Amino acid sequence: MDTEAPHTQRGHSSPDEGEGRSRFVLSGAGSAPESDPDQDPGKAGWLTWRRAALLGVVCTALLLLFSNFVMQPFLIPSRSMEPTLAVGDRVLVNKLAYRFGGRPERGDVVVFDGKGSFVPEDPDGNPLGEALHGAASALGLAEPSDTDFVKRVVGVGGDDVVCGEDGRIKVNGVLLDEPYLYPGDSGSKVPFRIVVPLGSLWVMGDHRSQSRDSRDHLGEPGGGMVPVEKVIGRADWIGWPVSRWGDAGSVGGGRG
Repeated sequence: MDTEAPHTQRGHSSPDEGEGRSRFVLSGAGSAPESDPDQDPGKAGWLTWRRAALLGVVCTALLLLFSNFVMQPFLIPSRSMEPTLAVGDRVLVNKLAYRFGGRPERGDVVVFDGKGSFVPEDPDGNPLGEALHGAASALGLAEPSDTDFVKRVVGVGGDDVVCGEDGRIKVNGVLLDEPYLYPGDSGSKVPFRIVVPLGSLWVMGDHRSQSRDSRDHLGEPGGGMVPVEKVIGRADWIGWPVSRWGDAGSVGGGRG
């Protein structure tokens, strides 16, 4: 019996193999493959933009959180702190400096909310506009709020701060050394004597002749004193421009 005949009649491929080849030929010879929606160029581009937008939102949110709780850039808008800080400088405000028991010290350069001391407690304004401006200033993209100020701490709670006719300042009877003053400026052209209440600060600009500070609010409610709880943080570093990178000028607490 010839057992090989059926095999020879099958040819060189089995029906299964032939069907497989036929399907392959039809697919490659003229039929277009089914489109994959995930590979559609328009959809892929849209997904890319969506991912980029989502990444931008997440990064912005993280920056705002970091700015609100750790370190905030602050744009210097005036000449009141020259030569220590110049107009256009962006200083990095350390918001953790006083958060864990630390308190502002004489010589510290601080940023504070002046509502209730330097400006009215509830200034009129657009809440939405203020919120947007606050977010922009928190990222260092806009000038700070009109209620935020940067000054140097001259007296802390309990200090007796005196300026005589000679324009020199004494704190608790000791003549204050102020190497940071703008060249040609005296400690103050306006004589004064105050005792700083506990929990408050007496603050002044380094460019005394160009600074509206605690002296200008002596006759107002609060007497020009800044409550410690209104301090936003300590200005530690100048981050911009690059040519002015370095310490922002705080000299309190023996930091030199």
